[in-house]
Amino acid sequence: MTRVLVLNTGSSSLKYRLFDGTDTVAKGLVEEVTDHQAALRDVLSELDLRNLDAVGHRVVHGGPDFTEPTLIDDDVVRTIERLIPLAPLHNPANLAGIETARKLLPDVPQVAVFDTAFHSTLPPEAATYAIDAETARKNRVRRYGFHGTSHAYVSRRTAALLGRENRHTNVITLHLGNGASAAAVEGGRSVATSMGLSPLEGLVMGTRSGSLDPAIIFHLHRVGGMSLDEIDDLLNKRSGMRGLAGVSDMREVESRRAGGDEAAALAFGVYTRRIKELVGAYYAVLGRVDAITFTAGVGENSATVRAAALAGLSALGIEVDADRNAAPERGERIVSTEASRVVVCVVPTDEELEIATQARAVLGD
Repeated sequence: MTRVLVLNTGSSSLKYRLFDGTDTVAKGLVEEVTDHQAALRDVLSELDLRNLDAVGHRVVHGGPDFTEPTLIDDDVVRTIERLIPLAPLHNPANLAGIETARKLLPDVPQVAVFDTAFHSTLPPEAATYAIDAETARKNRVRRYGFHGTSHAYVSRRTAALLGRENRHTNVITLHLGNGASAAAVEGGRSVATSMGLSPLEGLVMGTRSGSLDPAIIFHLHRVGGMSLDEIDDLLNKRSGMRGLAGVSDMREVESRRAGGDEAAALAFGVYTRRIKELVGAYYAVLGRVDAITFTAGVGENSATVRAAALAGLSALGIEVDADRNAAPERGERIVSTEASRVVVCVVPTDEELEIATQARAVLGD
């Protein structure tokens, strides 16, 4: 198998990438989509889909049902539909892409690749919330984790960068974009991750709060008079860097911070402190850490964030080299000192390539 079309269907967008082997032969992003079928039909009409072997779909939430990439049939579609309450902002859009592609390309195998699947290896003590067990079971409440395709790809590429076998390499991966998550990867298996039942938990993000005291929700409802929908909107769309600094783009936050903006400085401090706290926690979970790897928009491009997040950790054998870190090079690289016991890396993520790779694997290629 060589040719795979990868589709990432959002609520109002359609991102696509056509692979011939590992080479990208076409890609694009359609924004402000109101009719997914029409948008996908337009995209397909412009692509050379001769000898197309598979379509790989990103699906955000696989719940407890999907722990690996899965060939799509009617039963799979129905199961993804049942998981909509766990990801009401994402799974409906993902399903729209799946249903449209199945109609337009009925003879091409379709594969669902789930953001949550990589984290299905979490041990029970990492996946379980300390609430009434029967209530949790009935409502499928547990830690699922997200950004799985990114964490899988980046941890594997980190092992290769270090010249090590993936199964013998322990990596803390930091996916820092508008959405952000951390994972502890032990020998290629996720054993801890920061996002939980939803992508809201964990690190501070562009517009999401990350972890907070659950009593804040009750307080805002009972004392602040906010409805649950208003609180949901607050925590997902008006919090994080936007809530603290007024802007969600880290480049703007750093620029304002450099200019003396106190709100931006505080936002930056909260953001990087949360990363540092999780690095320390995941170091303790893994026991031995071979590398810490930064990826995604902020992780790959902000030397300031990388330096601040790992500052003061030399006692753990983590030392960032200021010159290497600030160098303008792009691509996979090492930014730690020669003396650092833990190698600090920057590895650009490629979630679409990972989806294509997993789709091929399902069909035996």
